[in-house]
Amino acid sequence: MAELSKKTIQQIQVDLKSGNTSCETLVSDYLQKIEANKHLNAYLEVFGEEAKERAKELDKKLAEGKPTGKLFGCVIAIKDNICYKQHKVSAGSKILEGFTSLYSSTVVERLLAEDAIIIGRTNCDEFAMGSSNENSAYGNVLNAQDNSRVPGGSSGGSAVVVQAGLCQASLGSDTGGSIRQPAAFCGLVGLKPTYGRVSRYGLIAYASSFDQIGPFTHNVEDAALLMEIISGKDNYDSTSSSEKVPAYSAELSFEKKARIAVFPTTLQSDGLNAEVKATVENILSDLKNEGHTVEEVGFDLLEYLISTYYVLTTAEASSNLARFDGVHYGYRSKNANEMDPVYKRSRTEGFGKEVKNRIMLGTFVLSSGYYDAYYSRAQKVRRILTDKIRGIFKEYDFILMPTSPTVAFKFGEKTDNPVEMYLADIYTVLANLTGIPAISLPLAEDKNGLPIGVQILADKFQESQLLAFSEKMMHIESSK
Repeated sequence: MAELSKKTIQQIQVDLKSGNTSCETLVSDYLQKIEANKHLNAYLEVFGEEAKERAKELDKKLAEGKPTGKLFGCVIAIKDNICYKQHKVSAGSKILEGFTSLYSSTVVERLLAEDAIIIGRTNCDEFAMGSSNENSAYGNVLNAQDNSRVPGGSSGGSAVVVQAGLCQASLGSDTGGSIRQPAAFCGLVGLKPTYGRVSRYGLIAYASSFDQIGPFTHNVEDAALLMEIISGKDNYDSTSSSEKVPAYSAELSFEKKARIAVFPTTLQSDGLNAEVKATVENILSDLKNEGHTVEEVGFDLLEYLISTYYVLTTAEASSNLARFDGVHYGYRSKNANEMDPVYKRSRTEGFGKEVKNRIMLGTFVLSSGYYDAYYSRAQKVRRILTDKIRGIFKEYDFILMPTSPTVAFKFGEKTDNPVEMYLADIYTVLANLTGIPAISLPLAEDKNGLPIGVQILADKFQESQLLAFSEKMMHIESSK
C-alpha cells in the first residue's frame, strides 16, 4: 500500500489494464488500511460493500473490453458537506444528524461518470467552519504523521485519508483556505479553483460567494486530472462559469520563464514561523537561479484580509444556516413542544460553539445600524482587493507566499484564542476574497520533519498555467 500511495492515477490504471491488479484488490487493500487506522477518525462513514460492488462492476467492464472513464479504478473520498444521493451527509454537525441526501452533487455525478469509486465521506469542521478540525460534532481528526497535532481544517478528514493512504485522492471544500491549509499540514497538493470553475450544486453552503470544491492529491498530475473532470458549466449552479475547461492533465509542461510577485508584508508578519519564512525565501532563490523573475510588489492590505473575510463569510453563513431550524429535517430538540422553543432549542442544541459564534457575528454585521459600518464597508474592501490583484496579474504570472504561518500545531494550542486561530488563515483568504485559483505544494519540511506548504496564486481561470508551473516547482525542489 505504501507503494500504491506514491503512484499516480494513470500509473494505477496501467496496472489495472495490464492485469497486475484489479479494482476489487485496490478497494480491499484500502478497506483493510482504513480499518487499521480508525483511530485517526478521518472517515465518518465508509461505503465498504458499495465500493466492493462498484469495483466488481468496473473489473467486469474492463474484462468485456468496454471503454473506461478517465478515473477508472480511482478510489476517492468526499468531504461530509458534499451530497451523494441515498447517502448520509451531515457537514460535521449534529443539526443534520441522520439526514440522507435526496440527490447527488454535480461533482459526485462527474466522478462516477468517469468510473471513480467513492469509498466514504470524511470528517470535517462543522459546516466547514474551522482551521484545525477541532470543531466537528464527531470528534477531532488526527494528523497521521503526528497524532498530537491537528490536520488543518476545515477539510481535515479529506486531507488525512489521502495522507494516510486510505484512498487515492479526495475532494474538500475551500472557503478561506480549507483545502490548502490542511494540504500544507499533511504534506499534500491541495487546489482551490477559480470561483465558478467547479459547480457548487450539492455542496452544503457556508459562504456562497467564497465556497469552492477542489482536490487533495499526492501529486500535481492527479490534481490536474481531477480538475479536468469536476470543472465546467452546470445549469444547476448559476454562478458556475461557461469558460472552456482545458485538458489540464495534458498541459503540465511549463517552458517559459515566469514572472513572480512577492508581497514583502507576507514575509514580515509577526506570526510567521522562522522555518516557514526560510523555506519560502530559499524557494524564491531557487526560482531566480532557474531564470525566473522574482520581484517584490507593494501590498499594504494584508492586515485587512482576516477582518474583511470574517465579516463577509459570517454574514453569508447567518443567512445560509437559517434553514436549519429543527422543523424541516435534521435534529429536533426533544425538550420543546411549541414552535418558538423548537427553533431556539433545536438550534442551540444542534449547532456547535464555533458555528453559533459565527451565526451571531454574521447576524450582528447585517443588523440595522451596523450594516453600513461593517458589511457594506467589507464589500468595498473586497472590491479594492480584487482590483489590486487584477492589476498585479497584468504584470505577473503568479504570486508566491506561505500557505500557513506555521506547521501543524498541537491540539488545543489555539482553541482558547479565536483571533489567533483565525490568523492561521491570513495567507489563504486572499484567493477566496478575490475569486482567484491557488494551490498549496508540499515543498519542504521543518527540523522535526513536519511538512511546510508553499502557496502559488494565479489569475482567474489560469489553472492550466498554475498546475504546469506547480509541476515545474515540484521537480525543481525534488532535484535539490
